[in-house]
Amino acid sequence: MKRMRLWAGVLAMAALGPARAAPPAAVTGVVTRVLAADTVQLTPPGQPAIVVRLRDIEPPEPCQPWGPEAKAGLVALALNKPATLRPSGRDAQGRTLGVVFVDNANLAQRMVEEGHAWSVRGRNDHGPFIKQERMAKSLGRGLHATAGAVMPREWRRTRGACPA
Repeated sequence: MKRMRLWAGVLAMAALGPARAAPPAAVTGVVTRVLAADTVQLTPPGQPAIVVRLRDIEPPEPCQPWGPEAKAGLVALALNKPATLRPSGRDAQGRTLGVVFVDNANLAQRMVEEGHAWSVRGRNDHGPFIKQERMAKSLGRGLHATAGAVMPREWRRTRGACPA
């Protein structure tokens, strides 16, 4: 009888599946700095600032054509505004990686819509904001206003990284 109860417990646990960690809680604060065209500093009230890399976008490199304009675009969209961060992890530089909302709009998506960044690419050249990128391109917004705009990875491959 004990053995049957033990097996019943094991089967019940297996049916529930693996334990999943709760997603990180959203953090609210103010965007106090724009460090790059894809990186902001969010300062929650009474807490240390958090450096956040926006998920899902590839803005031009700072030394690349439209690089300074892309950063200025993020400044206009976010600086000194209340924001909500939904963290999703860390990037290779240790920055918090996540989605930042200002005025209930996803900053990364807005950057693509305004022509300040490309959507990241996945399989079959798909990405989360491809539709918005194509619309910005067809309307000639931002970096798409001039011929010859190249994605940052192509820029780095042919010209190397921007000087520090």
